[in-house]
Amino acid sequence: MSIRVAGVHELPVLQEIERAAGRPFRDIGMSAVAEDEPLALDVLAGYQREGRAWVRVDAGDRPVAYLIAGLVDGNLHIEQVSVHPASAHRGMGRSLIDHAAAYAKEQALPALTLITFTRVPWNAPYYERCGFWCLDDAELTPGLRALRRHEAELGLDRWPRVCMRRDL
Repeated sequence: MSIRVAGVHELPVLQEIERAAGRPFRDIGMSAVAEDEPLALDVLAGYQREGRAWVRVDAGDRPVAYLIAGLVDGNLHIEQVSVHPASAHRGMGRSLIDHAAAYAKEQALPALTLITFTRVPWNAPYYERCGFWCLDDAELTPGLRALRRHEAELGLDRWPRVCMRRDL
């Protein structure tokens, strides 16, 4: 399986992956997260145009996992990484994160950042295993603070969240 930039025609597949990857949240009492709609096609297209919408594809060149990233305060910020449940537990998410790290290094960016749920096993604990560490409030950059405020407006702060960083 390989990693490449998503094609514009594949953006609806990314939405399908996101919906499928969100279903397990229902099993842990986070139905609102499970039912949340994926990013709109025009938003995904922006990441794709910037070359920061990567997909992991199967033998038939169909995306089974994806990662989108933007720039926040001089770091590569992972906005979303999702693996279709049928392809989970095979290192696909980690390989996408490592790909993003290699891209960030090529761009001379010092770190990866992300925001995630603290008590969801496939979120903060997973990212810690991938080399991320939790930032305390004093370590948050202005851009991360702004993202957290936006998340609160969307109601995501109903569950504990944390900003994380992986130095490169």
